[in-house]
Amino acid sequence: MELLRSNLSRVRIPEPTNRIYKQECCISFDSPKSEGGLFIDMNTFLAFSKDCVVWNYEKTRNPVYLHIKQTRKSIPEDRPLKKPTRLAIGLDGGFDNNEPEYEETLSIVILPDFVSLPFPSVELPEKVRLAVDAILLADGAERKEQLASWIADKKQVSAFATNLQQIDNGVVIPRSGWKCCKCDKTDNLWLNLTDGMIFCGRKNWDGTGGNNHAVEHYKETNYPLAVKLGTITADLGAA
Repeated sequence: MELLRSNLSRVRIPEPTNRIYKQECCISFDSPKSEGGLFIDMNTFLAFSKDCVVWNYEKTRNPVYLHIKQTRKSIPEDRPLKKPTRLAIGLDGGFDNNEPEYEETLSIVILPDFVSLPFPSVELPEKVRLAVDAILLADGAERKEQLASWIADKKQVSAFATNLQQIDNGVVIPRSGWKCCKCDKTDNLWLNLTDGMIFCGRKNWDGTGGNNHAVEHYKETNYPLAVKLGTITADLGAA
């Protein structure tokens, strides 16, 4: 444990904007299901197989890693098949999709001697526990990149954004508690990027949605750009 404490300066707690790799080695195709498992550098949040993690240590001198190992569970051959109770695959009560189940084990590994400490453990420093929890809760960067490859066409920049006029009218936009400036709507709200006014969106054919106040404001002012509140993100890759 003292060895880990002496290297705490090399451990970082991930921030929301950090890209965390935890599903596949950045160099090989190894995954947590591979024989050696996967080692996540707790400073850069890059993932490495057992063969490649030594190379990363020698290159960066980052000694602390989260080791994720997934071991396939053995299934008795005479296990009775469950009778499905609903039309679904891979869900409770549905048809079995026959995918193997895996048991996951976690540990903190300190290089170069591969000193292993079990996780979870209350004996681990709080900084390490917080860092591991954040890594496990985060969406892996591999998944984000996979989704982006399906949906991310080239982003178009609005011609109005180049010379967007923004009026210094003293309007302060709160972090929460938004409401349309012309009615009591608190959802489907749009922030005008010129004057900072908040209005509700279009009314749907069935009467749901907003009251068209954002559209009416545009017709009155010709202020062209608005953003839907709740969709703004600091993650430019997801924008």
